[in-house]
Amino acid sequence: MSADVLSLASRRHGHFRLESGHHSNLWLDLEGLFVQPAPVRPFVTRLARALRPHKVAGVCGPLVGGAFLAQLLAAALKVEFFFTERVMPGEGEGLYQAQYHLPPAARSRVRDKRFAIVDDAISAGSAVRATYTELQGHGAEPVVIGALLVMGAAASPYFAERGVPIEAVTRVPFDLWMPAECPLCASGQALADP
Repeated sequence: MSADVLSLASRRHGHFRLESGHHSNLWLDLEGLFVQPAPVRPFVTRLARALRPHKVAGVCGPLVGGAFLAQLLAAALKVEFFFTERVMPGEGEGLYQAQYHLPPAARSRVRDKRFAIVDDAISAGSAVRATYTELQGHGAEPVVIGALLVMGAAASPYFAERGVPIEAVTRVPFDLWMPAECPLCASGQALADP
């Protein structure tokens, strides 16, 4: 089944810096994932089934792919749909610098509601971590993370420490390195522009 999910995205091999700040040798182009809803629909249905027992009142996803997925899941679960938008800080080094914010009009509507946070694919978890922080900051209760594809296990410890399970349609191994430990950097391979 993992090959089916992966077949919906094109893959590029090289040396990439992910949003989290980690380095990897694989980049997935996910922009076209939701252009044709039919191929992705069976995976959305499977994820909706996995999220249903968590009894959420809303589904929130980071723009772009996570928000498209959140909207489809909210419709399937008959709950409210929300999204967050990325804001990169002006300066700063290190991991997990990206922030994701709810639109101002949505901030008061999330208070005291149980949420699923979803993204099309999760590797280090930068977007879902930032969305988690944003929802909590406005009084929501994120209770589950969901994804069509979880790549590696880098995101798991953060959510395990908070008692929030990760539901995934597919899980695959994934090479992810801290910049200082990246073997591609050590070999002198330049970063590619994703």
